[in-house]
Amino acid sequence: MLVGLDRLPRLPSVTSRLNRTRFGVLAHPASVDRGIEHIGDVLARIGAKPALFFGPEHGYGGEAQDMVDVPHARDKRTGAPIISLYGDRFEDLSPRPEHLASIDVLLIDLADVGSRYYTFVWTALLATRAAAKAGVPVILLDRPNPITGSRRTIEGRSQVPGFLSFVGLEPIPVRHSLTIGETVALFARREGIPLGDALSIVTVEGWDREKYADAWDRPFVMPSPNMPTCCTAIVYPGGCLLEGTNLSEGRGTTQPFEIVGAPWIDGHQLAQGLRATGLQGFVARPLTFRPTFQKHAGQICGGVQIHVADRMTFRPVATYTALVALARRQNPQNFTFRTERYEYIDTIPAFDLLTGSDQARRAIEAGEDARSIAEYVSTPDPTWPDVTAEASAALQEAAI
Repeated sequence: MLVGLDRLPRLPSVTSRLNRTRFGVLAHPASVDRGIEHIGDVLARIGAKPALFFGPEHGYGGEAQDMVDVPHARDKRTGAPIISLYGDRFEDLSPRPEHLASIDVLLIDLADVGSRYYTFVWTALLATRAAAKAGVPVILLDRPNPITGSRRTIEGRSQVPGFLSFVGLEPIPVRHSLTIGETVALFARREGIPLGDALSIVTVEGWDREKYADAWDRPFVMPSPNMPTCCTAIVYPGGCLLEGTNLSEGRGTTQPFEIVGAPWIDGHQLAQGLRATGLQGFVARPLTFRPTFQKHAGQICGGVQIHVADRMTFRPVATYTALVALARRQNPQNFTFRTERYEYIDTIPAFDLLTGSDQARRAIEAGEDARSIAEYVSTPDPTWPDVTAEASAALQEAAI
């Protein structure tokens, strides 16, 4: 398998263009090739020197935790400025006109994890929109979806109008099966951005869409501080829902999104409740843990670890939706949904932004059946497979 960055040095039309123009690079720590060489080193090896770098959420170097403003910096190796695309305002998520005025081409290489909430795909789309408006062509180096591109794994209701945000700029299922290139090409084409001109994509070659990242011919490189393994990415479409609650999603442990709970949760009761739902493909193991930072830092929490036993039957969105409903039912006095600002939105609860409407939260608050709520949230739009075909066609139209 060859990802976009693997193919880049073998494409003279692209490398010669980079060598003779001013170009910027939007990347992060997982922007590596098959030999685990970072894009900055790959570009240096072929004699291409970026005029500036852009960094998404967590930063170009990947040091920042979630929802932490990242300052501008300077690359120590090249001296080029690093422009942060994650500040304290929504406007900070896109490259500014003055930054784009200093380059002739924007090169994008970001590793996604196949979940709507993961913000890198939306950073890529916002950057593409800004570049197109400024007349700066974009070359996107595509990467495979680490939790497969199989349509059989699509899960999660698309957002209804009024619930779009940086954890879902466009209405798509939570687990969508697309690559970052397919997603950007899909919406760029719909917006009239010329494919193959304003947006070109170096596609992935030799990818088996049924395979997970741990079956690829390379190690999994964490794209953000709390996404250490392929197993994390598999549970993340469900585990991220806990960000909309006061349950710990396991940040501050060695297995975020797999280990979850709170000081007032009885792990055995929660595990029993999950088994009673009849949802398949996982084992919920009761445990106690002490997060070292973020929610309930330093406190002993009760909870469960979600062990995925069968990837084909495991439905992360359904599983964790049921988990949230059961946690609230177990201790409604202490359980709360997050009401603080979340990804630049002050007026809509985070759980609603994550699930795509207020229906699931209201059903949980009303004490409705956990399995029924899980089925509602996890059911994708039946037309989405047709949209994936549209995305594939858009990718081929933009392909180099």
